[in-house]
Amino acid sequence: MAKKTKDATYNGNMTKAQWTWLLMKRYKIGYFMIAPFMILFFLFTVIPVVASIFVSLTDYNMLQWPNWVGLNNYITLFLDDDLFIIALKNTLLFAVAVGPASYLLSFCVAWFINELSPKMRAFVTLIFYAPSISGGAYTIFSYIFASDSYGLVNGWLLKFGLIDSPILFFQNTKWVMPLCIAIALWMSLGTAFLSFIAGLQGLDRSQFEAAAVDGITNRWQELWYVTLPNMKSQLRFGAVMAITGSFGFGAVVTALAGNPSVEYCAYTIAHHLEEYGGSRMEVGYASAISFVLFLIMVGANMLVQKLLAKVGE
Repeated sequence: MAKKTKDATYNGNMTKAQWTWLLMKRYKIGYFMIAPFMILFFLFTVIPVVASIFVSLTDYNMLQWPNWVGLNNYITLFLDDDLFIIALKNTLLFAVAVGPASYLLSFCVAWFINELSPKMRAFVTLIFYAPSISGGAYTIFSYIFASDSYGLVNGWLLKFGLIDSPILFFQNTKWVMPLCIAIALWMSLGTAFLSFIAGLQGLDRSQFEAAAVDGITNRWQELWYVTLPNMKSQLRFGAVMAITGSFGFGAVVTALAGNPSVEYCAYTIAHHLEEYGGSRMEVGYASAISFVLFLIMVGANMLVQKLLAKVGE
């Protein structure tokens, strides 16, 4: 006897697999529309990730057949590779410094811009978003912190007599990491920033009126109990982008301080991966490095998602 559900064709004797197949046939047009994305996602994301896990358990140099070594790559990575430990420490330091700060900065700037008039909002959004897509940003900072008197900072410091000789900003271990962190923060207003603006623009204003009736008395309560709960999808997306950016900041260091940076003071997992995967062609070892980085990013993302789940409680 047919079970009464929202779909009258459901048969109580069907298995889950049969029911799923029935739904797929019924909504085949929708599945057909998403098929190109799913095929590309499977070919260029799922398969490479699974393959890298297998390759990380081998000794493979792309010229010879992979030689199975089990967990030796991971043991070497954590017990015998001093540079990896340095890279891990620097990567975590940068992620902790840049990730949360860039996330909060993106939201605060988006919240501020949302209060502006439409024309002013579009102009200010362009100003804040431009650094994240501008290829000339590194050139600008290289000029500002140039290691001679022509550099903007050194020029002003020399002019006011604060220093006697130019500071070698990107050749000095005391300056490289702080400057790279500051520059990465300035360039962090990217896709997450735009998603926050879109989320703020899509809020239902009637909810704010209802919240005022229910006792919301100030903007902070309005933010916590109304704005953030209605933006959870954008907040999750922004968190993923912030985590990805904070763990993959090697390009910032390479462009400003070179690879490797002086005394490896800003050497990261991304640099270590590039060294073994791109220069030495030790693909098995590089895959182990990439998988460790992948696990760290997944763990950080799961932690952030649990924290975001408590928003509005």
